[in-house]
Amino acid sequence: MEIVNVLVAAAAAWVFGAVWYMVLSKPWMRVSGVKIDEQTGRPMGGALPFILSAVAMIVVAGFMRHIFAMTAIDTIGKGFVAGLGIGLFFITPWTMINNAYPGRPFMLTVIDGGYAVGGCAIIGAILMAF
Repeated sequence: MEIVNVLVAAAAAWVFGAVWYMVLSKPWMRVSGVKIDEQTGRPMGGALPFILSAVAMIVVAGFMRHIFAMTAIDTIGKGFVAGLGIGLFFITPWTMINNAYPGRPFMLTVIDGGYAVGGCAIIGAILMAF
């Protein structure tokens, strides 16, 4: 049953990311430097980024489940707060470092970090909901 929880949590975070980046698509494209297809106005890259992000969400959700099992995180509230902390204090700082060295705009860290915080909080809450 745990694999189902992980897959549902990963799917929810992936969907959250789709909505997050649809809402923030224009500022994200502006600050990320991603190449844009001039005819469609969409980022170039095909399906690969979507596939990789789905796989990444499964990996993140799976390891968060492992961490939660080892640390007595056993309620939806604890899962939500732990997820917030993982996104805010692990993933976002690392993203900031990766964006700072090549001189990318800080707004890219805000957008991507916001997704990490929200996505991990969703994963944490869903993992503990079942």
